Amino acid sequence: MTERQIRLFGDPVLKTPSEPIGEIDEGVRGLVEDLVDSVLPPGRAGVAAPQIGVNLRAFSYNVDGDVGYIINPELIEVSGEPELVDEGCLSVPGLWFKTARYPFARVRGLNLDGETIELSGTGVMAQALQHETDHLDGKLYLDRLDKDSRREAMKQVRESDWF
Repeated sequence: MTERQIRLFGDPVLKTPSEPIGEIDEGVRGLVEDLVDSVLPPGRAGVAAPQIGVNLRAFSYNVDGDVGYIINPELIEVSGEPELVDEGCLSVPGLWFKTARYPFARVRGLNLDGETIELSGTGVMAQALQHETDHLDGKLYLDRLDKDSRREAMKQVRESDWF
């Protein structure tokens, strides 16, 4: 398929909880192809369907050369003490802020054959699983920042050339 344009902060689709995917048809297969194509450019760890303008529960990932997707993911496990990690987002380009994330995460969802799959990991993978699941719930990482960091982030957004 094709790499799709990333929706930016301010687009209502990014703040809308995504709908579960029902039947896995050609439209869903095309969406998954577009998600995978859209996560391939360097520097991308994940792309959620809302980021390409589709309000459905699916995302792709690209962490340490491992590229894949998951349909209808649900965050089923996090563990460890949350740590402040540098985090950015394709939908909020150029901004990086310390965000509290668990060091381990696991999601459960489906593949294109309708089979249940699980993805889990530590480090960047754990962060990506939490970040992309947030997108599907209508949340951006900016929503997780403390009051002062969020104020600074919003100032930077307003001053950005893309907003």
